[in-house]
Amino acid sequence: MGVKVKRLLLLSAFLTTLAFAANVALTPVATGLDKPDFVTQEPGGPLLIVSQKGQVYALEKGKLRLWLDVGKKVSCCGERGLLGLAFHPKYTSNHRFFINYTDRRGRTVIEEYRNGKPARVILTIKQPYANHNGGHLAFGPDGYLYIGTGDGGSNGDPRRLAQNPGSLLGKMLRIDVDHGDPYAIPPDNPFVHRRKYKPEIWLLGLRQPWRYSFDRETGDLYIGDIGQTNWEEINFVPAPPAENGGLNFGWSIMEGDHCFKPAQNCRQAGLTPPIIEYDHQHGCAVIGGYVYRGRAIPGLQGAYIYGDYCEGTIWAARWQSGSWQTHVLLNSKLQISSFGEDAAGELYVVDYRGGVYKLVPAR
Repeated sequence: MGVKVKRLLLLSAFLTTLAFAANVALTPVATGLDKPDFVTQEPGGPLLIVSQKGQVYALEKGKLRLWLDVGKKVSCCGERGLLGLAFHPKYTSNHRFFINYTDRRGRTVIEEYRNGKPARVILTIKQPYANHNGGHLAFGPDGYLYIGTGDGGSNGDPRRLAQNPGSLLGKMLRIDVDHGDPYAIPPDNPFVHRRKYKPEIWLLGLRQPWRYSFDRETGDLYIGDIGQTNWEEINFVPAPPAENGGLNFGWSIMEGDHCFKPAQNCRQAGLTPPIIEYDHQHGCAVIGGYVYRGRAIPGLQGAYIYGDYCEGTIWAARWQSGSWQTHVLLNSKLQISSFGEDAAGELYVVDYRGGVYKLVPAR
């Protein structure tokens, strides 16, 4: 179950502004929003902007209209609220989409909508604390729904849930929403025949996988896992997904590539380290992004774009000459809550203070 990929952990000395093969800028596409935390595109439709308070807005001809409102169901804010939105791969014919939110009792809820109306609750997970609720969900290239869950919150994973095979928290879950009631377990999930493990678990040892994405060209998965004391990390799962299920990214034994509990001489056997990390001199919370597959900025083609919530730094990473090379792309000064991707592969940056910006070539 190990990942056969060479890596280079990029420490603080390397996180400086370096020349990159693209000059980019940010141009605003929407302003005046209240706590935006995600942006995506409705298949065959407009750009959609998610608000943590429970609203989804469609952006059409520069104007916003309310597309969905679940504010009465949602507990907000802090790290709670409406946190994720994903469209079924066959959305244009079946009109199914899924949202991830914390309800009025603070529980994580995955709910399915059909034709814009609630259809059924897929999954409910109790949360022991108000933070580290995860929030993202995405369909993989295999057609299964992937759900990222935080470790349940508090400080330092006091209940050791991320390493607990009997808990859905601190994990990446993989479920089949096209079969079963309300879902089925994919038969190639790694722990389906192990009694101590929840069969939904696909990956474990995550702290707060706030944003992650599949490369639309290769199927590789990149996970931005927010750290705690010192280290932020990007984790990597090469495609095809089924062959790499069962990876353990180490939290709370490890934070990044460093021992956390215990602080020294921790047992690292069987753990998968991140491909990229940075310390808290350069930010406080990593925001996972996307591999750029658009056409507007040819120099970014194939680069993985990610950022930091506190500093607003946006990095671009590439696998070059046997290692991961990371360069500062922009010092945006935004409070980055998410990145987003449209149907053409162009990328957007969400500013939690109220704006959405498109990544464009610099003039």
